[in-house]
Amino acid sequence: MQRLLEKNFSNKKQILINALTKEVRIAVLEDGELVEFYVERKGKRGIVGNIYKGRVLKIVPAVQAAFVEIGVGKKAFLYVRDAINIEFDEDEFFEEETVDIELPPIEGVLSEGQEILVQVSKEPIGTKGPRVTTNLTIPGHYLVLLPTVNRVGISRRISDEEERKRLKEIAHRIKPENYGIIVRTAAEGASEKELKKDLLYLLKVWEVF
Repeated sequence: MQRLLEKNFSNKKQILINALTKEVRIAVLEDGELVEFYVERKGKRGIVGNIYKGRVLKIVPAVQAAFVEIGVGKKAFLYVRDAINIEFDEDEFFEEETVDIELPPIEGVLSEGQEILVQVSKEPIGTKGPRVTTNLTIPGHYLVLLPTVNRVGISRRISDEEERKRLKEIAHRIKPENYGIIVRTAAEGASEKELKKDLLYLLKVWEVF
C-alpha cells in the first residue's frame, strides 16, 4: 500500500512523504528543486540510500577521490569509480566490483566547488564519513530506476530462464530512452501492467530531481 503526503511549509519549501509497507521515502524540495531524498526501511536506521545535493570540497588525486559536503555529519567520500557511469551485465544485478574498466583521473571528472547529486552507498564508520556515488538508484517494488545508466538488469535470484527472458523483454519494452532499470526478485510472475505502473511511479519521483 502506498500513501503520498505533501506538506507545504512555504512557497519555497515542500516535503513529500511516500509511505510503503516496508519503507518510507521523503523528498525535500526548495523552489520546486529536490535538495534531499531520504529512505528509511523498517527495522533499519541509517543514511544509506539517501540522496543529497552535495558540493565538492576537495579533490585528492593521490587516492583518486574527492570529499563532498552533503550537509549531514562528516564529509562524504567519493571515489572516481563512483563518480562515473559504469555499465553492467544485462543478466545480473549491477555490482561495481565485477566491472573492470580503465578509469579517468578524478581531476577530469570533478572540480572543487562543483554541485552534484550523490547517493550514500556506505554508512560512516568511526572517523570516516559516508561513501557516496553519483550512480543513483531509485528503488520501487518491482523495479529499480537507474537515471544515469542506459541498460537493463535482471535479479540473479530469478533463476527460471523462461521467466528471466519474459521479464527482460518487458523491461526493454517499457524502459524509457537513456534510462536503465533493474528488475527485482519481487517482479517474478508480475504482469507488464504492474511493472509499468511501478516504473511510472519511479519516473515521477525522479522528475523532482
